[in-house]
Amino acid sequence: MAKAQDVPLAGGDEFAAAAGRVVAVRAREVFEQSAGVLDTTDIERVHDMRVATRRLRAALEVFRDAFPTDAFKPVLRDVKRLADALGERRDPDVQIEHFSGLRDELPPADRPGVELLLDRLRADQARGNEHLAQVLAEMRAGGLEERLQSLAAMSVA
Repeated sequence: MAKAQDVPLAGGDEFAAAAGRVVAVRAREVFEQSAGVLDTTDIERVHDMRVATRRLRAALEVFRDAFPTDAFKPVLRDVKRLADALGERRDPDVQIEHFSGLRDELPPADRPGVELLLDRLRADQARGNEHLAQVLAEMRAGGLEERLQSLAAMSVA
């Protein structure tokens, strides 16, 4: 799992200034983790991006009062939507990994049943990946990264 980046804060920082710095760093982390996230052969990329969205969402919710509501609400909604799409993709990843290991430990007579389950999970993974690709494209087209950075800058003003 990718380690959270440090956020430069000082004890005397005003709430709004701290909010802006934290959200800017957490937003940057999300989009740094997006490279290769649709590669189903490396499931840790989805995990790392999902963790980054959780950190961002938590920061947004903690610092909610530092941001103008009309700019905040659509950004939070889009971060939640991205997190949901990452979760939809991540769940089958974990199950595939688990049942693949289990299959290898079972007697040969029991393996076809696990293979059937794995086929269904791979189909779920593919659907989740398609949905994630769509949501990522929509977030990029809608300028989510830029809107997050803009929101972070609004808190300092």
